[in-house]
Amino acid sequence: MADARLARVARVREALLAAHLDALLVSGRTNIRYLTGFSGSNALLVVSHADVLLFTDYRYETQVAAESGDVARTVVEQQSLWTGLWRDLPALAGVEVVGFESAHLLHRDFARLLDDGKRWQWRPSTDLVEALREVKDAAEVARHAEAARIALSALEVTLGRVRVGMTELQVAGVLEGALRAAGSEEFPFATIVASGPRTALPHARASTRPLARGELLLIDFGAVHEGYCSDVTRTVVCGASDARQREVHGIVREASAAARSGIRPGMTGKDADALARGYIESRGEGAAFGHGLGHGLGLDVHEAPRLGRTSEGVLPAGAVVTIEPGVYHAGWGGVRIEDDVHLAAGGPELLTDFTRDLLEVG
Repeated sequence: MADARLARVARVREALLAAHLDALLVSGRTNIRYLTGFSGSNALLVVSHADVLLFTDYRYETQVAAESGDVARTVVEQQSLWTGLWRDLPALAGVEVVGFESAHLLHRDFARLLDDGKRWQWRPSTDLVEALREVKDAAEVARHAEAARIALSALEVTLGRVRVGMTELQVAGVLEGALRAAGSEEFPFATIVASGPRTALPHARASTRPLARGELLLIDFGAVHEGYCSDVTRTVVCGASDARQREVHGIVREASAAARSGIRPGMTGKDADALARGYIESRGEGAAFGHGLGHGLGLDVHEAPRLGRTSEGVLPAGAVVTIEPGVYHAGWGGVRIEDDVHLAAGGPELLTDFTRDLLEVG
């Protein structure tokens, strides 16, 4: 693991050279974890061409040494992390032009750079670390695969316990308990459980609405293993399905199959999106598929690369992405099927092998 993190730091240093920076101030928590392994909630990291300096507070004194001591020089601050930064930054040789993460630095902290950091030249950087995170190594893919296994185990338990009359919140409670029991460290996002017409809301939150017989039930959730996320959606029916539910579900299922089999590293996110969108449009449901096909997965549940109608970026070999076509009709409901796929050099590898047939539960 230390070798992987040292290699990541080396790639950051290459990016610094290309950007004409002497160092990078990393404030994004996920980026700090990616580079050093530190999973605490309070940290600042400086990567220069010769040093890796990690600041945190007294709560994490033991943790930071265990997680990051073999990669970074760790400094435990009794006061503000910024106090330590201004004390130790002058000692870093050759550091004059420093990048900062414009997507992660609060305005009040940017003011610190201008007020307390006047001796350095500060340059905004965008996605310098995030670009490296798009490509997963074998160990990262294995963590994603385990997060997927945990999620599917919990889904199987939950579907077996769904009953008409339960509320959406009760279904979410069963699912989240099963996720914990199966080994999920946390929930990567608020669990989505929607029933009936509410399934037409792509990001519906679980409510007190009871499940009714003959209605759609959409469940969108994830698991976390060693920091890495899975993201899964299945749509089922409480009781017997009707012809329209089967038709719409079949359209989404075939769109999913087209994207999962056709996606390749090297194509653009726009081209990947078209694999599913083209089929949905051919069935007359194009206007009902309003979001993109998917997104990258990693230490964050939503990260690069993006798969959508306007996503011009190239999908790199090694990325882990979601494929999640959907069809939604206000007042009736919606169907979404979401899987996690590793874009291996030789072709797509499915991480979420769970049936995509329309299940009738409860």
